[in-house]
Amino acid sequence: MSEPIGYEELVPLLADSAQLVEVLPEEDYRELHLPGAINIPLKELEADTTAQLSRSDPVVVYCWDAL
Repeated sequence: MSEPIGYEELVPLLADSAQLVEVLPEEDYRELHLPGAINIPLKELEADTTAQLSRSDPVVVYCWDAL
């Protein structure tokens, strides 16, 4: 199940072990990302690249885009 959330809703999720995944390309991730975020570019999002994520904890996926 997915649903959009705001930053105010993100803080308690992270405090309760949610995993934060940034899906922009690595260059954009290096430029600016939220503290603790894991970078898995959207074009590389697959079983192998997500194996590092815990299956028992929630995952929050976000995309920072200034456009």
